[in-house]
Parts: sequence; structure tokens; C-alpha cells
Amino acid sequence: MDTAIRFFPFLRMFRFDSETIKADLIAGLTVSLVAIPQALAYAQLAGVPAYYGLYAALIPTIVGALFGSSGQLSTGPVAMTSLLTAASVAPLAAHGSEQFVAYVILLALLSGIFQVVFGALRMGVLLNFLSHPVLMGFINAAAIIIGLSQLPTLLGIPAQQSEHFLLDIWQVISSIDMVHELSLGFGLSAIILLVGFKKYAPKLPGVLITVSLLTWASYLSGYAKMGGKVVGNVPQGLPTFSMPLSDWHATVALLPAAFVIALISFMEAMSSSKVIALKTRQPWDENKELIGQGLAKIAAAFSHSMPVSGSFSRSALNLASNAKTGLSSIFAALFVLLTLLFFTSLLYHLPKPVLAAIIMMAVIGLINFRVFTKAWRTNRDDGIASIVTFIATLVFAPSIQNGILTGIILSLALLLYRMMRPTITSLGIQQGSMLRDADRNNLPQIHPKLGAIRFDGALRFVNVSYFEEALLKLERDRPGISHILVKCSGVNDLDSSGVEMIFNLVERFKNMGITLTFSGPKKQVLSVMNRSGLSKKIGEENIFATDREAIDRLYSQLGLTEA
Repeated sequence: MDTAIRFFPFLRMFRFDSETIKADLIAGLTVSLVAIPQALAYAQLAGVPAYYGLYAALIPTIVGALFGSSGQLSTGPVAMTSLLTAASVAPLAAHGSEQFVAYVILLALLSGIFQVVFGALRMGVLLNFLSHPVLMGFINAAAIIIGLSQLPTLLGIPAQQSEHFLLDIWQVISSIDMVHELSLGFGLSAIILLVGFKKYAPKLPGVLITVSLLTWASYLSGYAKMGGKVVGNVPQGLPTFSMPLSDWHATVALLPAAFVIALISFMEAMSSSKVIALKTRQPWDENKELIGQGLAKIAAAFSHSMPVSGSFSRSALNLASNAKTGLSSIFAALFVLLTLLFFTSLLYHLPKPVLAAIIMMAVIGLINFRVFTKAWRTNRDDGIASIVTFIATLVFAPSIQNGILTGIILSLALLLYRMMRPTITSLGIQQGSMLRDADRNNLPQIHPKLGAIRFDGALRFVNVSYFEEALLKLERDRPGISHILVKCSGVNDLDSSGVEMIFNLVERFKNMGITLTFSGPKKQVLSVMNRSGLSKKIGEENIFATDREAIDRLYSQLGLTEA
């Protein structure tokens, strides 16, 4: 049975009792009350008809629950993935066109395939390439872009779609005199209601109540007849199943965006899964979740929908509603199905400014500028990467995937730079035979004929020249030096380039009458020295197990009795 569960995670859901079913049913109903209006809003954000959001909250939600590893993770349309979808497809097709929709479906397929392949190859470790500061810089910028992108709908002002998002928003603001007062009224009313429910009645389904009240008000006021934008006709029944568009040129063009969506959307899912695992003490597997999320995206592509992801807000609601298993997500999807079968006519008069307000309120909590200060104080390189990612994402908008790629490349470049220039510290002697940082502890040089340094980091091809230059500089700065000690307890790896460089240094210093010695090498480093013959070249008598042994032996050779 355990082997079967490994390949078919949904089998674990059949180990339930009546209490579990009851808890999951209540949680599913609670989540669906939020998921339905959010799905409509996020479809609008993705640039596809609103009912595509309902499709995304149906079959993909079920597939994500069946094949994922986290029982309480709620899969479906989310703000970040929806924005990335719209931004990725915008350069290839006119917003809202049939071609645009076809490319969105194709993007769901490609990003899903990326995730399934990564999961099958157990490449969840790839997520480490996306550092937390870069992710936070991107999320802050994306949240601002998401919010601003809803201004035209909220104000009822026609918006242009160009290659410069910020310029488009400025034109909207410049055209404030063209605002549609009734649209603005519906949008502001939605914001007031949403804020009020969140503050004074957080346990009530505020989003659903807000949508219901304002849809009713739209119907009574004849908002659609007065130039207001509404959801309109929503097809009744199940989504049609079909093969996604087969277009080689579009596929190649969308591959980078599909990779970014696969990465970012799984980061969202992973964040939720980690929180759930901490609170429920249930294990989860990042590679299984990659496969589950990937299959959900593929299911979205074949069911006429858009890319989906694990929702942090709905997963938190699922957990708070005492969901026990993935059955809660299946129940939530069934309530979406009932909506598609029997209640689509009620959505006709739903004002689009209300959906814009829902999107704005959903992402405003993502904006947190304190993360930049925290990253800068922790590590300046992290601060730089975070700020550059933030700015690049805003500048590249609507092609925001370029912003996250810029951040990833920059953070890796800064990491490589740090690896190229690891910490090398000049040492002095404290309390007889303890080697300590000479500058920090205000220690004098050990002896005119003896110099010591500490090297922290792996000694690899990227930094061998830096290490070599540090030793040669020590020799140049200390005329008459006869012994150089390298404290290498901080060296955890040594490659062929490092071995060759030390070979050359030992020979060079030997010709200059200088003995190169090492103290405290780790087991794996000493093993490389022995296998490569470096130990013999250095002289085993010049490799010391401890700093104390090294100092005692070197002082003895120099004719000294104490430090």
C-alpha cells in the first residue's frame, strides 16, 4: 500500500472516517465561497474571460489535490501566476483575442510540463536558485503592478496596452477626467466592504457577500446599460476538453515565461506547504508537490483554462477551517461545479470594478518594503539583489518575467563573486598558541620570520588566484619571512586547480627559502592532498593536525620558546 501511495498520493485520502469527511466538507464549502469570486477576478487579471477562472477552480483543483503531497494545499487561480500569464502572452497576441486565449492555454501546458519533469527528476533543489531577497523584491514589484493594472477597470477608463506598463498607467492617471463615476462607485464600495468585513467580521465570507450585494445593486441600477462593464454571459455546464494549440514558434517564444511561471508558482505552493506542514506536523515532499502542481496545470490546459498554482490565502483558510485531507479541495471544486451547472446566470451583472477591487485587496498584503532594509542589513549583496529585482520588474513590466530572471542572474553573479573573493584573515597569537584575527583582536605579527593567514571557503578554480595572490602579498610585505602557516580548518573542499596552485606555490617558496605549512585540514581536504601527492610535495612534517601543534613546531624550528 505504501508503494502505491508513493505513485498515487490520493490513495491516502481513502483512510478516513465520518468526522474527517464532515470536516473536509465544511472546509470545502468555506473555501469555495472565497474561491468562486477570486477565480472570476484572477481570470480578469490573466486577460481571459471570467468563466475561465471557474474552469481553473474545477478540474485543476481536483488534480492538484489528488496528486499533491499536502492535504490542505488549495490549488487554483492565483494573482501572481495570473499576472505572469497576462504579461507573458501580451507580446504575442492582442489582449482578449482568441489567439491570446489559445496562448494562455498553451502556457499552462508548458509550465505544467516543466514542473512534472522537475519533480520526476527530483530537481526540487532548483528552487534554491531563487533566493528569498530576490523573491521578495519580485513579489513587492509584482503586487504593485497587479494593483496598478486594475486602475483602468476600477476607474472605468479605457486603457492602452503597450510595451511600457508604467507609461500606460500614467496615461490612465492623466485621463482622470474621463472617469466613469458609477464604475468608481462600485469599486470603492467593494473596497470599503472588503476592508470592513476583514476588520469587523473576519469569520464571514466577506468576498462572497460583497460580490452578492454589489451584483444585486448592479442589476437594480441597470449598471450595464449605463456603460458599465460586467462579467456578462457565463457558459453553463462543464468546460470542453480539447488539445491545446500546437504552434512551434509560439512554444519557443513562451518557453522562458513557462519556466518562470513554473518556478514562481511553485514557490507560492512551497511556502503554503511549509506553513501547513509546521502546523499539522504532516510530512510533505517538494518533488511530489512539483508533480502534483504540474499535473494540475496540464489538466488546466486540456480543460480550457489558465495556469494555476497553490493559493496561500485559500490554503490558509482551508487549514483554519480544520480541513483534514485533500478531500476538502475536491468538495470545494464540486461547489464550483454546482455554480457552473446552475448559477451562472447570477453572475451576468457582476461589475468588473468589483473584481478589480478584489484583486487589489488580495495583493495589498504582499507589499512589504521592510524586507529591503532587512536584506541590506543582513548582507549587502542580498540587499542589492532585492532592490535591483524590484526595480527591474517595474521597468520591464508588463514583461515582469524579465525582472525575476534579472534577479536570479544577479544573485548568482554576486554569489560567484563572493566565491572568487573568500575571506582571508591575517592571524596573530593570543594566549600562547591560539591563532586569532590580528586586526579584530589588535594583535601584533607573530614573528618577523613567521606569517599566518586563515582561509575560509572551498579552494576551487574560481578563487585559487585570489588565494595565491594573498600568500604572495604576505611574502612581499614581510621581507625575511621564512615560514608561512595557512590555517585551513575553514577549507571544506579542494579541487584540481587548488592542488596545482599549491604545488606551484610550494616549489616557488622553496626556491625562495620559505616553508609553506598547513594546520587543521579537514578529513576530506587531507584525503585530496594524499591522493594527489600534494602531501608529499608539501612534506608531511609541514601539515599539522592542530594550530597548537603547528605553533609549537614552528617556534621550535625558529629557536623560540613561547609566543
